[in-house]
Amino acid sequence: MGGPRRARQLAYGTHSLRRTKPAQIYKKTGNLRAVQLLLGHTKLESTVRYLGIEVDDALRISEQVEL
Repeated sequence: MGGPRRARQLAYGTHSLRRTKPAQIYKKTGNLRAVQLLLGHTKLESTVRYLGIEVDDALRISEQVEL
């Protein structure tokens, strides 16, 4: 038993779930700094790499965010 639904459930692990929420927040808000804080990254470059976004886009967005 199980079928396609069971296979779909097994495709998501804790790391993919950890990655999904920040990716959705970034897509919705464009706030890279907020995502960096949520993930606990000290370097913005780590967040950029983690999300798989283009560095130029990340830097442009980061410069728009005031701290």
